[in-house]
Amino acid sequence: MLALGLNTPEYPKTTISSLLDVPRSSLYRAQKSRAAPDHSELVEQIEKTILANPGYGSRRVTQELNKHGFGVGRKLVRRLMREHSLLCQIKRKWVRTTDSSHGHRRWPNLVADLQASGLDQVWHSDITYIRLPRGFCYLAVVLDAFSRKVVGWSMSLNIDAALVLEALRAAIKARQPKEGWIHHSDQGVQYACSGYIECVQDAKGLPSMSSKACPYDNAKAESFFASLKKEHVHQEEYLSFQHAKQSIAGYIDDYYNRQRLHSKLGYNSPTEFEDMLKPTTGGRAA
Repeated sequence: MLALGLNTPEYPKTTISSLLDVPRSSLYRAQKSRAAPDHSELVEQIEKTILANPGYGSRRVTQELNKHGFGVGRKLVRRLMREHSLLCQIKRKWVRTTDSSHGHRRWPNLVADLQASGLDQVWHSDITYIRLPRGFCYLAVVLDAFSRKVVGWSMSLNIDAALVLEALRAAIKARQPKEGWIHHSDQGVQYACSGYIECVQDAKGLPSMSSKACPYDNAKAESFFASLKKEHVHQEEYLSFQHAKQSIAGYIDDYYNRQRLHSKLGYNSPTEFEDMLKPTTGGRAA
């Protein structure tokens, strides 16, 4: 049989198709397949990125690749992630952590139309649960609204005022916010109780609370918990409370604050973002 090249000018694809008795579309597919670039190195780097950053989507993977000189677009990265089963969505049962049925004062929402313009102007606080072999433990965090950095956190087997007070005190000690800073939370009894409000006010802070059953007002804290669960908690099987606490400490202090790329921060980590503020605004990183 004649050795016919797919791009031979003397033999158009119509002729080749007739001679070989194959559809002309098959020749185009074969030619496209032949010319397809080799993405094996890129796929390998995508896999390494996801292994180091579980839960990263195509946007953050693309940014991480470009930081290492690959110069690729998100569409290609997303296609390769889909083709190689590197896209993952994990869902777990929700557990209620907010009890707003109490007699304490509900404070007005001070952040509904406010955009923080610097560090330690607005802090967001919230609680989530962590599943253990038997039952749950609870994580409370305090997040800086401007840098998205976790500035204080605590964990306990009990979902009470002591849990959130430990996180708040750690944040105040580390950051020492100026008078007039705003502390925002939901209307949960832990945040509304007199001991917690006194701690906020003793540090010259202003209490602020979301509307009832409106988590969007505290979306920054909710977003952090979503990342924590997807990227870390749902990848682990905790053996004990101490195991969970040690593991989550590593995620928050070593990974989330220092390494994880944040889309709202120009794909910098919270610590990198705060460091960039130092020469221009005198902002500080805890």
